[in-house]
Amino acid sequence: MDLGIAGRKAIVCASSRGLGRGCAMALARAGVSLVLNGRDGETLGRTAEDIRLATGADVTPVTADISTAEGQALVLAACPEPDILINNNGGPPFRDFRELDRRAMLTGVTMNMVTPIELIQKVIDGMAARGFGRIVNITSISVKMPLGGLDLSSGARAGLTAFVAGVARSVAAKNVTINNLLPGSVETDRLRAGIRSAAKNQGVAESEIERRSLDEIPARRFGTPEEFGEVCTFLCSVHAAYMTGQNILLDGGAYPAAF
Repeated sequence: MDLGIAGRKAIVCASSRGLGRGCAMALARAGVSLVLNGRDGETLGRTAEDIRLATGADVTPVTADISTAEGQALVLAACPEPDILINNNGGPPFRDFRELDRRAMLTGVTMNMVTPIELIQKVIDGMAARGFGRIVNITSISVKMPLGGLDLSSGARAGLTAFVAGVARSVAAKNVTINNLLPGSVETDRLRAGIRSAAKNQGVAESEIERRSLDEIPARRFGTPEEFGEVCTFLCSVHAAYMTGQNILLDGGAYPAAF
């Protein structure tokens, strides 16, 4: 399928690995020019080169913390007029809510709610003026169902979801869409870190934690960053122009609801 976005320009935040990398690779295969972002310059550089070699796409890596004003300025200097914005950022570590102090809570909200909103503020009017824009926020299945130890991440991402619901409707007539992708258990470094942490805390083998996790997923497997990226890229395509303000689960059926 021709997604109709070849030649478009995209900013993909936190894209040196995991879900962000999966989205970047899929967008590049669709002919999109990329600005990648990450805090680890070495890893980011390798990812940029991998994408160039695999797709021939124009890829610009920007090493920066996207949660800071300075980091956002660097990314936007590399791509002042993006057609596509993929909001992604690391989430707070697994932690009992009783252990969260005010500083930790404010940091979590900044990373997973305030930062995406700031980036949307900076790019949305330009998108509307040009008559094309696609914004995808990577949130989490935890927006819809609680996951133990991820209360801060859940709260911040749910706040972002509510915030952009009205914003999305305000620019729909300008061919600018905002949608949210809610990953369940996807094979990433973060997933593996969670398995290791749970195994240590419970005094069992990592394989046992993995087995329990898979038993809770109807698909009986973890998702992949590659398939996640393909769904993200479809949401950025011309074919998704009538879809906005939606929360799309990619969870192998783990969220047990009809609606």
